[in-house]
Amino acid sequence: MATSASNINIETKDVQTAPGVTLSDSQQTVVRSVLDLFAGRPSLRKLSLWRDDATFVDPLTIAQGRGKYAAQWYGLKAAFSEIERLEHQVKDAGNPILMDLKTRYVVKGIGKEQIIQSEVVIHLDSEGKIEKLEDKWNGKLPENAIANAFRHLNAVSVPLLIKVPKDDEEDAKMGNL
Repeated sequence: MATSASNINIETKDVQTAPGVTLSDSQQTVVRSVLDLFAGRPSLRKLSLWRDDATFVDPLTIAQGRGKYAAQWYGLKAAFSEIERLEHQVKDAGNPILMDLKTRYVVKGIGKEQIIQSEVVIHLDSEGKIEKLEDKWNGKLPENAIANAFRHLNAVSVPLLIKVPKDDEEDAKMGNL
């Protein structure tokens, strides 16, 4: 992988793995950066580990392409006043990488707390970049046409509302490096 962990400024230091699961250095970097993203700590450098045409999928969105998935990650800080990782464990170091993640979110403005138990599925390309990330709440994604229509709408509307920095300087001014 062209981008090393040292110049990305990843805040997550320790990755918990299931017994018998060992991650390579590049897999560690990817998982640590993904954990930072889920904690509401995005940066352009962390997103440099993603392909331009990558896809982020969760029950609320299907975001394909850098402009759409970047807005989803930067949008977490806008939507939640608190984000706390309660636990995580990588359970498979293959491709895809499989990780269980439990996160507590507090919705800004109304103070509603929500705990999300996710199965995170990280698909890497041949160069070790993220080509798809699935965030399956309670191990599932919606499969019906109406839900998928709203998920696509979210992917289009969030980038209109959320500012994604253009470069490292702007990212730093936003407090993201």
